Amino acid sequence: MTAETVTTARETGRVDFAKAAPKAFKALISLDAAAREGLDPALVELVQIRSSQLNNCAYCLHMHTTDAHEAGESNERIALAGVWEEAGKAGFYTEKEQAALALTEAVTLLPGGVPDGVYERAARHFEERELAQLIALIFTINSWNRIAVTTRKVPGQD
Repeated sequence: MTAETVTTARETGRVDFAKAAPKAFKALISLDAAAREGLDPALVELVQIRSSQLNNCAYCLHMHTTDAHEAGESNERIALAGVWEEAGKAGFYTEKEQAALALTEAVTLLPGGVPDGVYERAARHFEERELAQLIALIFTINSWNRIAVTTRKVPGQD
């Protein structure tokens, strides 16, 4: 990346969140690390990809698709995350992954709350501690998405 391609906070007219609120930024980094504990890294990336898609966060979507590739995730599964239900029927995602993605959508969109059926589906596939970690992961990526969208973070930069 060249100096000409880096978009600064000044150029976007938005705050550099990490610099302006370092304690909050560091706290969110700590929460993010804690939320990932005990979860399958591939599942973590799929959840973060799906949430970023729903929140129209190009910055986080770029980051997490790159991270998923680096972790060995297939192009097919990354590309099909937005249509996971149909792709799941074709065997691209496990029942557990589908339950996590359904919960991701419900928590991200909050369509009047998280439906009991969605929560119960996830609870069937995740032990209580793991389910709590998944919920923490989902609200953490939603926080990151909202920061990146609000501050107009540019994909591929930083």
